[in-house]
Amino acid sequence: MASLGELERAVMDLLWETQEAVTANTLRDLLAQRPSQGEEAKELAVTTVLTVLSRLEKKGLVERERGIRPHRYQAVTSRAEHTAELMHEVLGTATDREAVLARFIGSVSDGEAATLRKLLGRD
Repeated sequence: MASLGELERAVMDLLWETQEAVTANTLRDLLAQRPSQGEEAKELAVTTVLTVLSRLEKKGLVERERGIRPHRYQAVTSRAEHTAELMHEVLGTATDREAVLARFIGSVSDGEAATLRKLLGRD
């Protein structure tokens, strides 16, 4: 799974938050309202947003509703599913998976550890 650039991440964040298909114009307007994007986002052209959406579609993160104009875009998976896929991908590259898992588990909070135990059926 390819990594995301800053603008790609901002677009994905919006798609995950809205949880519905939206147009590139809507995304541009929403990006302009984001405090973290500041003045840069207000100057974004819709063609720039469309380029980002096209790249995200090629990466398999976004799908476009076909047959209607203007096209509407939505995330293919939820943020949680995407994050889990990233974690799986990183873990898959480890030569010592047990060491990586031990290091990860050793760094979680008490609450997160309790959640892990519960999810593993050991609560």
